[in-house]
Amino acid sequence: MKILLEFIRIIAIFGILGALGWAIIEHIYTINEAAETYSGFGAIAILLLIFVLYRNKLQFSGWYKGKTKLSKPVTIACIFIAVVLFLLPFLIGVYV
Repeated sequence: MKILLEFIRIIAIFGILGALGWAIIEHIYTINEAAETYSGFGAIAILLLIFVLYRNKLQFSGWYKGKTKLSKPVTIACIFIAVVLFLLPFLIGVYV
């Protein structure tokens, strides 16, 4: 039962934080029409950042207690990839 509750919690966290993150960056991508076309990369970046947040902080406060955090190199790599994904629509917009 705890696993089911935690799964529902994960879906709610990703849904709410994903919607908030998208509401924030959506206006940034509308500045450039070419960037708006590739804004899906920004959505992937938001999901990646929420994943890092969940694995490093939020999993320890729910019904199911996780055992380990992401390692520091993996965390840094995921955050770096997310930043690149945020910027990628603008870079593609410049070269297309």
